[in-house]
Amino acid sequence: MESVLICVVIVFVCLMLSLPIGVSLGLGTAVAMATAATTPTILVAQKAFSGLDSFPLMAVPFFMLAGNLMTTGGIARRIVHVADLLVGKVTGGLGMATIAACMFFAAISGSAQATVSAMGAMMLPEMEKRGYDKAFATGLTATAGTIGVIIPPSIPFVIYGVATGASISHLFIAGFVPGFLIGGALMAVCYYFSKKNGYKGSTENSATGKSATQIIFSAIPALLAPVIILGGIYGGVFTPTEAAVVATVYSIIVGIFVYHELTWQSFLDSLRATADMCGLTALALGFSMSFANFLAMQQIPQKLASWMTATFSEGWMVLAFILVILLIVGCFVDNISSCLILAPVLLPVVKAYGIGDVHFGIIMTVALAIGFVTPPYGCNLFTASAIAKLSIERIAKAAIPFIIAMFICLLLITYIEPICMMMVRMLG
Repeated sequence: MESVLICVVIVFVCLMLSLPIGVSLGLGTAVAMATAATTPTILVAQKAFSGLDSFPLMAVPFFMLAGNLMTTGGIARRIVHVADLLVGKVTGGLGMATIAACMFFAAISGSAQATVSAMGAMMLPEMEKRGYDKAFATGLTATAGTIGVIIPPSIPFVIYGVATGASISHLFIAGFVPGFLIGGALMAVCYYFSKKNGYKGSTENSATGKSATQIIFSAIPALLAPVIILGGIYGGVFTPTEAAVVATVYSIIVGIFVYHELTWQSFLDSLRATADMCGLTALALGFSMSFANFLAMQQIPQKLASWMTATFSEGWMVLAFILVILLIVGCFVDNISSCLILAPVLLPVVKAYGIGDVHFGIIMTVALAIGFVTPPYGCNLFTASAIAKLSIERIAKAAIPFIIAMFICLLLITYIEPICMMMVRMLG
């Protein structure tokens, strides 16, 4: 236990010094293994490389690239137009259109930050122009972006599946209803505050008649993207990894030959942005595998399971305790790193109470997704802040009602198992 304590302290101190999560995990694990004389430190490198040698993990860079290409290639903009056409005229319509557009884009990109970046750049100026409070609009967009990791395809689902061995296809199926539940809850909050603050829907006729037909016709290739990706996965045509490649190729074809908006420069910019994100993700992923292996060798999951079994008599109490842990961790560590560190430790615990790996994967992803909009980490807050040029504090305060709505949805998802597993049983 002494070596485990050393590892945890080093990782925590490194994170407090703002070192990358991958460096923190690698350094902490290496020092701890050196302290435990029975464990060769070469395992740090071996487990890091073997952890990255995974076919499902190839989906991560391709989904990231697809999301970037869809943003620069015109697909994201046409999704926004359709969402505005559908709900733009009701009270708070533009805010609700932003949430709907995030849900559409989530079914393509699999990334929360990509969703916030794509939707925020287009919708925030328009909402401000129509009289929305800037902080409210930015908080709404930052929170709606979390749906990007819940509605499939989802990068955290892929990471969780690799870390635990859970079926990625089943995780994708299970994410649909929770994603739409959260989207609906955010729309309800948006409607309430829009009614209270007088945020009217659009009164323009630009999206009716012939114009509406043009909007829908122009958006058909964009709307076909999630149909092709998810339909191919659920129909058994290709695996989630192959679907990520299909999404990338489809984005290139549509961006160049259909919308004529994807240029060589924007393609290179997308590749560069994807490489930056993948470098950080791969570093964290590799060393988190070493960290998880070290904890397994020290029998930490078994000891934690024994402690929880002795402390809590009911499964719902264990889940409540785990939710508190996840919500706190999500405030300080990103979703992927948190999942890689905690999933192998916590899954054996919840399985002892009859909670399945797929259900727990959804619970964990949603709980950690709330951390995207809670300081001090809150990566969605930072992305939205950079777009809107507002302070993190103002955005976080405006996002509180939306965060409360997400928390209520998290409790429903946690304690009403069919919300997640109903579609898995029907389609899986």
